Amino acid sequence: MPKDRPQTRIQQRNTGAILDAALEVFSQYGYRGSTLDQIAQASGLSKPNLLYYFPSKEAIHVELLSGLMDVWLDPLRDLDASGNPRDEILSYARRKLQMSRDLPRESRLFANEILQGAPRIMGSIEGELKDLVDQKAAVIRGWITEGKIADVNPYHLLFSIWSLTQHYADFDVQVRAVLRDQESDPFPEAEHHLETLLSRLLAP
Repeated sequence: MPKDRPQTRIQQRNTGAILDAALEVFSQYGYRGSTLDQIAQASGLSKPNLLYYFPSKEAIHVELLSGLMDVWLDPLRDLDASGNPRDEILSYARRKLQMSRDLPRESRLFANEILQGAPRIMGSIEGELKDLVDQKAAVIRGWITEGKIADVNPYHLLFSIWSLTQHYADFDVQVRAVLRDQESDPFPEAEHHLETLLSRLLAP
């Protein structure tokens, strides 16, 4: 569909339906296992109608990933160098965990892209994401130098937070199966565990 004209209300609704359907399909089957026919069926539109809005499966995937990257980076952008280091890091971890609770399909979409070698977002990873991580790693190093938190590797601290939080989205079925007889909602206890773990790790 031409991008130089504003969309009508119907076009906006159809575009949203396609993207939501694609998110469901991609997060379940991965990029390679998904088809335009599946997306069209899930969106309630015909395949020719879908192709009016997006010329290919890759175009839909790129659109989803582009929007997701901003959402994914927002909590890290908010990590404030002038704030209390422990509170800032715990707040960041808490927001990442909340994203796993509220945006599990988006998390799996991102994970699937990374597992394939990030062919459609490598530019963003090597550019915007790396630049932001470098910037926040410097902030964490400053806190370490000032003796406000323990001497930890800032990059591996962030990697640990990513893995500790995104696990609950990417492996949701496994988490809920294991905890079936203990917790109907794993997130309150997960948040408590995460805060305890990080507080002990960061204590100077």
